[in-house]
Amino acid sequence: MEAIAKRRNLKGSPQKTRLVIDLIRGRNVSQALAILQYTNKRAAKPVTKLLRSAIANATYQAEQKNVAIDPDDLWVKSCFVDMGMHKNRRRLRPAPQGRAYQEQRHYCHITILVSSEKPESPVVKLKKHGNSVDAEAVALKEANAKSKKSESEKKGKKADKPSTKKTETKKSEEEVIEVEKPVVDIPEPDTTVTKEAKTDVAPENETTDAAPEAEASPAEETVDNKPLAAQTEEEKTGTKKAEEAQIDENEELERQ
Repeated sequence: MEAIAKRRNLKGSPQKTRLVIDLIRGRNVSQALAILQYTNKRAAKPVTKLLRSAIANATYQAEQKNVAIDPDDLWVKSCFVDMGMHKNRRRLRPAPQGRAYQEQRHYCHITILVSSEKPESPVVKLKKHGNSVDAEAVALKEANAKSKKSESEKKGKKADKPSTKKTETKKSEEEVIEVEKPVVDIPEPDTTVTKEAKTDVAPENETTDAAPEAEASPAEETVDNKPLAAQTEEEKTGTKKAEEAQIDENEELERQ
């Protein structure tokens, strides 16, 4: 159910009356009347009268059509202000350079549409200087701004990540180097111990061959009656070569 109320040639400029009309657009009738009651504007009283007349028109039309309507369930579907005629006054206003401007009186036309259905457009949010903007447009702008900020933050994080990776790789390389250092500094094992172990692992044939040599060496010492220190250099070099050959053979067997 819809009803219209109009007011023509209301004294006052349309710009000033729009400040009052924008407050009640898209609101419930009872809420709109409460807002107009406490607005300190000249156009508030005529707008309240016009809104009450629109409510009365809606109830009258409902009675004519046998439709039950609660006046408190009505909504301000649309309301707007148009420019009226301008009346020139006989008074003059002084102007620069010796001129004079004739004063004008502004008038406006107001229209209010009331309906029993809730309007689809939400309540209007006001900005500074009386400029009105729909809540949907404001919400969309805020959402777009948030999405842009989040995208910019993500890009900044992605740009910062490679530098962190490089630092991490450098740190890991340094750690690896630090770990490898103690491995290099480990002292070499004693050759005497390894030689004894290798001689123990030697096969049976070599042990049998070494036994007569060992038995022969003390016999020669006793027969010749010469100490080991008194041996010639050729004999010493021969024994050393034999020992080195045995060590090499043992190492090859262990490798196999």
